Amino acid sequence: MEKISVVISCYNEEKALPLFYEEMERVRKQDFKDVDFEYIFVNDGSKDKTLDEIKELRKKDKKVRYISFSRNFGKEAAMFAGLEAAEGNYVTLMDADLQDPPSLLRQMYDTIKKENYDCVGTRRVTRKGEPKLRSFFARMFYKIINKMSDIDMVDGARDYRLITRQVVDAIISMKEYNRYSKGITSFVGFETKWIEYENVERVAGETKWSFWKLFKYALEGITAFSTAPLVMSSIIGLLICLIAFILIIVVIVKTLVLGDPTSGWPSMVCIILMVSGIQLFSLGIIGQYLSKTYLEVKKRPIYIVKETEKSNK
Repeated sequence: MEKISVVISCYNEEKALPLFYEEMERVRKQDFKDVDFEYIFVNDGSKDKTLDEIKELRKKDKKVRYISFSRNFGKEAAMFAGLEAAEGNYVTLMDADLQDPPSLLRQMYDTIKKENYDCVGTRRVTRKGEPKLRSFFARMFYKIINKMSDIDMVDGARDYRLITRQVVDAIISMKEYNRYSKGITSFVGFETKWIEYENVERVAGETKWSFWKLFKYALEGITAFSTAPLVMSSIIGLLICLIAFILIIVVIVKTLVLGDPTSGWPSMVCIILMVSGIQLFSLGIIGQYLSKTYLEVKKRPIYIVKETEKSNK
């Protein structure tokens, strides 16, 4: 029988885990009598009793496997660890909060089998339950990154997708430290079909994604798959040089021809501050790329495992 590996990233999800497992088992027994399953829970340095809950699930169900990190390495590292550990013919990435509906999984599986797709992804057509400001910036991010990058980023796309073993191998071959999974999945290519659904709110717990974390994650995506910000800073620098040259000519003409003495230190201060601000902005863009390069060349591990289900054997 074919096997589906379900990779679940967990950070402080002790309340949601029993509900997730119960719903997954319901879907498996109802819709997947012809397919084997394994659940790979990745504990990303949780501070609550998430690991204890996973171990309890493991005691009653040997399909449950787990990886526990030595500290919090982030969701990207957790997903990568799950992909590396997965043994199934197909792998799906899911959140433990049930915002990724397990009920879609059979449709995703049938689409791959019958329509010969390599990947079936999900995208939200609504953002019900999210703050309006956050939804606005999310949509703006997809518009910006699609203009800046050569790869296609689908608005509303989730990490929840079912992928074949070939796609899994392609993704885990990219061992870059600074990871942005949506971009990596688009980069490796393969035939992809998108299934749309309305946003589902969390069943328990609170979101771990603050506005600031999402903003940093957006910068990660832009710097990982586009060099447009570097080009933009260069163009701005050239434009300022051109404007400065024109203004110098204007000042010389006004002084020599019209006899108008140069004056006005407040305007000069404003110009200096504006140019200095643009310089710092451009240096900040360059600094972002340098910091990513610095982290890559250090070759640090993407994650460190503290224990797995095999540790206690």
